[in-house]
Amino acid sequence: MPRLRSDFWVSAHLRRLNGEGVPAVLRRRGAAEAGAIFVKVDRLDGTADLFGPAPQALITEAEDGERRFGPLLSAVPSYEVEERLTRELRFDSDLWIVEIDDARDRHALPLAE
Repeated sequence: MPRLRSDFWVSAHLRRLNGEGVPAVLRRRGAAEAGAIFVKVDRLDGTADLFGPAPQALITEAEDGERRFGPLLSAVPSYEVEERLTRELRFDSDLWIVEIDDARDRHALPLAE
């Protein structure tokens, strides 16, 4: 099964979060078809989490075609997430950034196990 385009996935995820009352915005638009997606969750207390594409080794065949995410940084000062995103952008200028502001750490991301 082919993977859903990045632009469709981001649009659907933002609608889902906003529909559930979770404030989320698109901070950076990347490559429409296959740009990597990074999600910052601002915990509104000066700390944040960062999720990025899960390593392929963590994705099973049954999940083929589905986007999965993995935690890159957890409960770190917000500036550390911003520094990491800056480094990621230098490496890949086609990436997407979604930002969620939620003290309860709700992100609704499909996580790799």
